[in-house]
Amino acid sequence: MPDYGHDLQFGYFLDPAIGEPEKTLQTARMVDEMGFDLIGIQDHPYIETHFDCYSLMAMVLAQTQNVRVFPDVTNMQMRDAALVANAAASMDQLSGGRFELGIGGGAPFFHDRAVAMGASPMSAGETVTAMEEVIAVCRAFWSGKADARVNGIFHQIAGTHGGPKPAHDMEIWVGASGPRMLDLIGQAADGWVIPLMHYMAPSVAASNSLLIDESARKNGRDPSDIRRIYNCVGQFSDEVKSGASDDDIRIVGPVDLWIDVLAHQAIDFGFSSFILIGPPNAKKLEAFINEVAPAVRERVQTHRNSQG
Repeated sequence: MPDYGHDLQFGYFLDPAIGEPEKTLQTARMVDEMGFDLIGIQDHPYIETHFDCYSLMAMVLAQTQNVRVFPDVTNMQMRDAALVANAAASMDQLSGGRFELGIGGGAPFFHDRAVAMGASPMSAGETVTAMEEVIAVCRAFWSGKADARVNGIFHQIAGTHGGPKPAHDMEIWVGASGPRMLDLIGQAADGWVIPLMHYMAPSVAASNSLLIDESARKNGRDPSDIRRIYNCVGQFSDEVKSGASDDDIRIVGPVDLWIDVLAHQAIDFGFSSFILIGPPNAKKLEAFINEVAPAVRERVQTHRNSQG
């Protein structure tokens, strides 16, 4: 520990901005063809310049072949848990098992916009309760049982017939930063979607990750049951400008720096999925997936082999 032994995944954070829909889908196809593992899409339906996350994910899955897609993350303040479970399982079935479910309680800095669009105001404690209910609803709905029930305060199902089931053992990844939400992840989630690097530096994310470990052990789980997904911010540069320190909130430097930083985060912090954020520059994408990704995988595997 804290290398949890997960397979390493490399993804891209697809911009849902409206205006050039064909360009957005072209980027998704390009990322798929390059061999990226994941595409993450943010969910902010109250931003008038964003496509609806779930509509866009369905289109991306329809126009790609291999890449897996996940909401980074679903704003559950705005959405019904049973309908999200249904949509997630449906997209997983229709895509041949290429969907994972990311969920979150809603970005605090967009709280007023969400409420203006019809969301119910929630305290921090209520948000944790609601997220616990979302996980329970999804698990119950995907069970396919004829009398699925969750008696929640904010999300409930009262004897519905669950289904469809996902095409594969779909994971639930929770985006969060507060201690009570981290505790919930340790109790019940399959992954932690770490906030964007410029909101949570690697050093802070590493400390918070240990809180999830504590919660997992307290609840009889192995910390390695929980994947860590990091949204990485930065760019490639001929000289090192940022990223060498764990307190840096951007990686700006040559390919070798990116390899050093991500390998360190995988080996020493246990992060195993890295989502690249930034404009869809083909050269940058190629450097990330063709140079950084294989080198990081090789370095991490060498480390694992040395540990016996």
